[in-house]
Amino acid sequence: MLGAGALAGMGQLNFFLVLIVPLIASLLGDFFWYEMGRFRGSKVLSFLCRIALDPESCVSRAKGLFSRYGAQSVLFSRFIPGLSTFGAPLAGVFHMGLPRFLFFDGLGTFFWTILLAGLGFQFSREIEQFASRPSGISPWAVWLLPAGLTAYILWKYIQRKRFLHQLAVARITPEEVKHRLDTSEDFLILDLRSAVEFHEIPQTIPGAFHLSIEELEKNHHRIPRDREIVLFCN
Repeated sequence: MLGAGALAGMGQLNFFLVLIVPLIASLLGDFFWYEMGRFRGSKVLSFLCRIALDPESCVSRAKGLFSRYGAQSVLFSRFIPGLSTFGAPLAGVFHMGLPRFLFFDGLGTFFWTILLAGLGFQFSREIEQFASRPSGISPWAVWLLPAGLTAYILWKYIQRKRFLHQLAVARITPEEVKHRLDTSEDFLILDLRSAVEFHEIPQTIPGAFHLSIEELEKNHHRIPRDREIVLFCN
């Protein structure tokens, strides 16, 4: 978008088309993911999790944002890295009305497009001068960006592996939970699913206490400390 805005500033592209074409393309793509979320539910989120660098964080943040702000979250999620991926399918999962979704998504996309294209248009001369002098760029700078990106992806991959390893160590199987319930063991089951997930599937384990992760900090005092606690989420 910055490049397209800069080309418009140089007179090589029509600025109106620079705004309207990405807007239409983005709305078509978001409509597809909205419909996928509406008909396929959490399966779509599971698919997006597998291709995200930080799926646990991105999905939980997106769900928390959607639970707190509802339709308005679609408006500004595009400006938050990682969250724009899940905004449209989450709106479908939560069965937001299509006209309302298109309004907020279109408005957010328009602001995002005009911001980036406007910056490119405003600084088109500086961008042109920079692009016309590739010899002035240090060879180190050419390697720095891909090296930094590779290091970031590797670090996120290591973090994810460590997180999954911790989960595997402290995990309890559904069969073990059922056995404890059948033998009337005194323990607490804490349902940590977000409001969006709970709305989609309101059924829970018998006797479980529902408290979303977003509510933990404010309402943690409601959790009894005198027994073993088993946590579960989607």
